Amino acid sequence: MAWLSACATGPSDDAAASVCPRLIPYSAAFQAQAADELEALPPGSALEVLVADYLVTRDQLRVCQ
Repeated sequence: MAWLSACATGPSDDAAASVCPRLIPYSAAFQAQAADELEALPPGSALEVLVADYLVTRDQLRVCQ
């Protein structure tokens, strides 16, 4: 069915919902806790890289929605 989307002249109302995953909201307090924990990690930790990649993904989701 995906090949039918090439025939569309514009996006449908639920097109973004079917393509873009839902962006999970986080409270300010939770984000502050996460930032504190991230800063406590040793420099160059693997988790630091993963979080940075996740930040890029969240930015892309905002654009998609």
